[in-house]
Amino acid sequence: SMPFLLCLKKKKSPVPLGRSIFQKHTPPVQQNYQALLESCLKDKRLFTDDAFPAHISSIGTGALLKKLPQNLQWKRPHALHKSPVFYAASRKQLDLCQGLVENCWFLAALEALTFHQDILAAVVPQNQSFERKYAGIFHFRFWHFGEWIDVVVDDRLPVNEAGELLFVSSVDKNVFWGALLEKAYAKLYGSYEDLQIGQVSEALVDFTGGVNTRIKLAEAPPDLWDILTRATYSRSLMGCQTHLGVSFLSVSLSCMQTTKVLKNGLVAGHAYTVTGIRKVTCQYGPENLVRLRNPWGKIEWKGDWSDSSYKWELLSPKEKILLRKNKEDGEFWMSLRDFKIHFVDLVICKLTPDLMSLEDGKKWMYSLKSGRWVKGSTAGGSLGFCNGNFWMNPQYWLNVLPVEDSKKSPSRCNVVISLMQKHSTKHRNRAPHLFIGFLLYKNTILLPSFPEQYQESNRKLPPGFFTRHQPVNKHQVFLDEREVTHDFHLEPCVYVIVPSTLEPQQESEFILRVFSRKHILRFFIPSKEIVDRYEGKIWEDFFTKYFEQVMACNPEINAVQLQRILNNISWRNFQSFRLNFSLDSCQGILALLDLNATGTLSIQEFRVLWKRLLFYLEVFQKRDTNRSGKLDLVELHAAVQETGISLSNEVCNLMAIRYGDPDLQISFESFVCFMLRVEIMGEAFRNLTQDGKGIYLRESEWMMMTLYS
Repeated sequence: SMPFLLCLKKKKSPVPLGRSIFQKHTPPVQQNYQALLESCLKDKRLFTDDAFPAHISSIGTGALLKKLPQNLQWKRPHALHKSPVFYAASRKQLDLCQGLVENCWFLAALEALTFHQDILAAVVPQNQSFERKYAGIFHFRFWHFGEWIDVVVDDRLPVNEAGELLFVSSVDKNVFWGALLEKAYAKLYGSYEDLQIGQVSEALVDFTGGVNTRIKLAEAPPDLWDILTRATYSRSLMGCQTHLGVSFLSVSLSCMQTTKVLKNGLVAGHAYTVTGIRKVTCQYGPENLVRLRNPWGKIEWKGDWSDSSYKWELLSPKEKILLRKNKEDGEFWMSLRDFKIHFVDLVICKLTPDLMSLEDGKKWMYSLKSGRWVKGSTAGGSLGFCNGNFWMNPQYWLNVLPVEDSKKSPSRCNVVISLMQKHSTKHRNRAPHLFIGFLLYKNTILLPSFPEQYQESNRKLPPGFFTRHQPVNKHQVFLDEREVTHDFHLEPCVYVIVPSTLEPQQESEFILRVFSRKHILRFFIPSKEIVDRYEGKIWEDFFTKYFEQVMACNPEINAVQLQRILNNISWRNFQSFRLNFSLDSCQGILALLDLNATGTLSIQEFRVLWKRLLFYLEVFQKRDTNRSGKLDLVELHAAVQETGISLSNEVCNLMAIRYGDPDLQISFESFVCFMLRVEIMGEAFRNLTQDGKGIYLRESEWMMMTLYS
């Protein structure tokens, strides 16, 4: 029997609609800091960043706008303070104050950086100032989907009429590195508003390029204290989050919005930094303590081992003096027992992923592969959907090798596997995360009973392999998070990693990272069967036969040529299916795909159409159960659902009236026009909407969208 695949939902995510063109991740604009600085100094001018302008568009388009003061202004630090300072190296803690953006997760991760000054210096280059070589330009470095990138910003910051920073500020009002770092991070992810929702784990990875381990504290392992000890004394950063809470007090603070402070002093649904641990000796025996810090720099825990707790009287005077800080600075101690009760999870970002292995100090290998799930090709979805397409997902061959100097038995090796999805839009929070996960299989292709052509080859494993074999991680949980990471203890062997979305036909780019003491990771080349089906020999043969003649005269395809092409294609595997596209249908298809309004299709646009046609034909034939060549209303509903698109009954019925015959039967040609319109109109809405609920169009835009499509 196949494993039961779990899906943990934090929020209700709409099913992503089909896309006419695969949406690649939009990389950030690359600007050369040194060249821009020298240019500004030479011209004796202050830098202005056109890529992230001092404009409301850089702040956002949604709820954050309602919090802004009426007379918002953008000012440089020299206009806000007589002696601005970039970074105060003498301060041990950040002393940053959260502004209107609800990004405590960002500040909590930043707080963790202060315990590793070398990493902080990599993110925040220290040789920047408001005096020497000042030109109003600053830069910061972030790890972004597999590579370190430099993000450049000007120093114009949003302030209110009184000249107070609206977003992150420093307790010392002349220190501006925190505000500028936040601006760079907002630029990286689209806007300040895109920092409203996030997780400590994401920011920790962006600051370090490390790999996360998430521990659900309600199900914490028995050796949690040992894990915390190793994390504290190794190159690891830690953050955690409280429960959402029920009973709370509303408290309004000068540097943040009204917050939910629980009666015990903790803030509900809030991110904290783990800053240390200590085993103390009380009169009744040892006690394990965890030190935490609220990134706001105020509002602390009021329970046992808080600043005013009687528990401190149980320690020796020396230990009490060394550990207790009786001041409101946001930092406090609590017992490990209370920590597990009052916090939801613990995130440990490991810079070297040996935390769980008890092999500290040993060198680990790191491999990274990029991939994508493409609808109709490699977006097979999870096994839980029982759709037979799981094998179509990208497959990665992992050879885990034994390590001679390992203290542990060579029968088991520690391996960390991380899968991270990329957002397809410039804005981090515009599109919800897909539910993602991966299955790990022990590769039995080395057994004599398995077909010889798959042994030690680059060929993808066939569908039958996955129906006959159980994965190593039988209870994989699919999460709607940016990154899913798992620690494994594997025997040296060959494995296959199959990353997938929970549901089939969902598109995204991703990166797969593997950490271990010794391994080899490579990508399986798709088998000839799937290449032929979607863009291999069919396409090349037909292109050679027909397009060379067409392109010799005109590099674009008009409606008449499109009709001739579609009605003369020899559809491999569908020989019995004779297509008959009318000129009107072809004009409609051309209008939908003609993105630059030339009245023709380029070769690239035709390639998009070609892949969609093959996918639609497969879905159509699967749902045309009586082989009539037409779909009735019930079959149409099923076919639309099969493509991964969610439409109401009313819309489906309306489309049947618009595209069907008098009996509301839909031919394949009509199904193609219908599906292309649904996909492209859905994509247009998502690109135009500001709040996900509606769009605003000028009359000319409305005419272009409705008349020419």
